[in-house]
Amino acid sequence: MPDAAAENPAGPRSGEISGTRVGLVVNPHAAAGSGNRIGARLVRELGAAGFDIVHLSGPTAGAALANARRSISEDRLDLLVVAGGDGMTHLGVNACAGTDIPLAVVAVGTGNDIAGALGLPVRDVEASVAMIAAGRTRSVDAGRVDGDHHRPWFGGTLYAGFDAVVNARANAWSWPRGQSRYNLAVVRELPVFSAIPYAVTIDGTRTETEAMLVIVANASSYGGGMHVAPHALMDDGLFDVMILHKISRPEFLRVFPKVFSGTHVDHPAVQITRGRRVLLEADGITAFADGEPFRRVPLRAEVVPGAVRVVVPAS
Repeated sequence: MPDAAAENPAGPRSGEISGTRVGLVVNPHAAAGSGNRIGARLVRELGAAGFDIVHLSGPTAGAALANARRSISEDRLDLLVVAGGDGMTHLGVNACAGTDIPLAVVAVGTGNDIAGALGLPVRDVEASVAMIAAGRTRSVDAGRVDGDHHRPWFGGTLYAGFDAVVNARANAWSWPRGQSRYNLAVVRELPVFSAIPYAVTIDGTRTETEAMLVIVANASSYGGGMHVAPHALMDDGLFDVMILHKISRPEFLRVFPKVFSGTHVDHPAVQITRGRRVLLEADGITAFADGEPFRRVPLRAEVVPGAVRVVVPAS
């Protein structure tokens, strides 16, 4: 990987949207299935604010990402707007990272952790449109993973282990909605889960351990409000890597509720190390990123400072 600091030596910066051509990608399943209605509202209200809309949604997330990348490469956009949760933010990051095109997130999904970390309006379309119209942008970090991969970037968290297994289980269910679905998946998976042997190398320092999970955090929370790395910042040029070393199932159930307040970090089995480059090694594990199935481990990730310009509230 190239040196991340050299790619953006000026570090985080702020700016403004420079034009009115807006690409729009909407998750139709967001907001309890009302994503299309929200998309129609965004078209009306952004149009009334003077923006020209380019429709980029597709039948799949992959098709929408291809549409967005093509429009950006053909210089058709001044701004990309995505409406949904962390999965849609992940799509937007992969379209905009490394370009000058700002990303605006209308956070109306089940999990809106990246939006929360950035101080964006959550489940408030009117406030989101006002934020976009104001046009203030800020550059934030993103994680980039080595290899030939269709989605090499992540904005919030990359994780592998028990949490990824639970995420896969929760994604397969249509009910219940929200955090309850994740909690139910925890109860379903924990009795059959065993700690995983990992090797985690952070900035050249290698740790071999059996662990319940490993999280590479650019943002402080995931899973709809679980503050796994409560001190992580999206503009400091570093990951917060959280390792939950092997503990018993009863102890895990005792510690798990503390993640919502971030007080789990006081447990002796929790290790958080900050660094720019992470090599994660394990056998037979699929990592998730921003709530989406990502790729098999082993993988190597690096934080890229100022990789994405995001639209943020003016105040």
